[in-house]
Amino acid sequence: MPPKVRVAANGAIMATSFAVNVTALGKTVEPNTGPETGAPAAHTPPSGTGTSGTGTSDRLDDATLDQLAAELLLDPSVRSNPFDHYRQLRDNDPVHAAGFGPLWFATRYDDCHTVLRHPDTAQPPTVLPEDPEPGAEGEGTSLFGRRDGRDADPNVAKSLLRLNPPDHTRLRGLVSRGFTPRRVEQLRPAIAAMTDAVLNDLAGAGTGDLLDLVAFPLPVRVIGELVGVPEPDRDQFRSLVRAAATSLEPGITDEQMAAAAVAGTEMNHYFHALIADKRVNPGDDLISALLAVQAEQHAESSDGAVEPLTDYEIVATVILIFAAGFETTTNLIGNGLWCLLHNRDEMQRLRNDRSLAPAAVEEMLRYQSPVQLDARRAVADIEVAGRHIPRGSWIFTLLGAANRDPARFDDPEVFRIVDRPTPVLSFASGIHYCLGASLARIEGQVFFNHLLDRFDSIELVAEPQWRTTLTLRGLEALDVSVS
Repeated sequence: MPPKVRVAANGAIMATSFAVNVTALGKTVEPNTGPETGAPAAHTPPSGTGTSGTGTSDRLDDATLDQLAAELLLDPSVRSNPFDHYRQLRDNDPVHAAGFGPLWFATRYDDCHTVLRHPDTAQPPTVLPEDPEPGAEGEGTSLFGRRDGRDADPNVAKSLLRLNPPDHTRLRGLVSRGFTPRRVEQLRPAIAAMTDAVLNDLAGAGTGDLLDLVAFPLPVRVIGELVGVPEPDRDQFRSLVRAAATSLEPGITDEQMAAAAVAGTEMNHYFHALIADKRVNPGDDLISALLAVQAEQHAESSDGAVEPLTDYEIVATVILIFAAGFETTTNLIGNGLWCLLHNRDEMQRLRNDRSLAPAAVEEMLRYQSPVQLDARRAVADIEVAGRHIPRGSWIFTLLGAANRDPARFDDPEVFRIVDRPTPVLSFASGIHYCLGASLARIEGQVFFNHLLDRFDSIELVAEPQWRTTLTLRGLEALDVSVS
């Protein structure tokens, strides 16, 4: 039976009994016999028209597929272990039109790749002229934060994560100069020195949470140096970024959204103050480089041919790069070591042959991707895998499912360090491909090589628990002992 949950055209998840008691989903869910009293009719997908399902009578029906999709969005126990749900959606209806809103789920590699690179898809929260006014369809938790203007923030609006061309093209072109493969490769010796320093801390402790001792301190040092965040200021950002990143999760509560807004405000104030200081005391870092560009643009803007960078754009860009630069890499390190500790033969292969490090990091990114979901909105009618997706639809590309697509990866449910011909989608694709992908890969390669050089024995102290988030996948803690 389908869940009692509905996504409105403006992206709001209309709170139902499901939202009140998520654990009831899949156990005692009422049948969706029609729209709830006073609510507009829910979006209805074409029944049984999936062109990529099994094509036989054993295909799961649309109601069951809706149940699986809704559980991915809102059931914490499923979000912490989503892979069976991914498989069922991919096997039965890989481009699934949800029955509870203008929402689609793409689970195959090629379909996700198409959506991410399609010229008629845009980053959320893209608003279309025909969208209802905020609040017109009732209050409720939104897929991507509030839609009623209460979370309006010029820094968020100017983030590369939210921008579409031409603003995205202009801003990314400036920032990408600091993240070329050549520039990032030059950082390898510094990353190696920072890795050895945090491994010294781990060796001194002998046992403890690897996320606290290594997986957070290393990436935040690397990205902090690159961006220009002073070392004494960095520790505060772990909790702030974790809270702010909650806004990327589908179906968060008003309380979580409020906490994310508070964290965002604190980071905004900090970075506005930091760029003011960098104007007076520039350094060899990204913030100073962007301020230099801004100054040059102001000098050239008298004829209106150049649109100078604004402080809001600089702050939004720096927050995104700094936060993403350690949050995702922290999870790459934690998730990657989880993979090795649960696949001891593969760990030994890596110990014996360090030339496997690049392939090992790619397999970690594939098997337990730090980013599992990337969303787009169709700004025109588009076609994906023979399915007509109407303008205004929200499309979830489930990257974690795409990375385990058997059409693209041999033995996809097995962690195996091999050179796979298909690039992972963990960093997305297209114009929004992750700027820091090269940096994250080098950090992972250096870290795991140095970790295995330093310690003969790495053991789990307790089986770790996965966080109950879907967009960003990571562990709550990773307690290990080393010698």
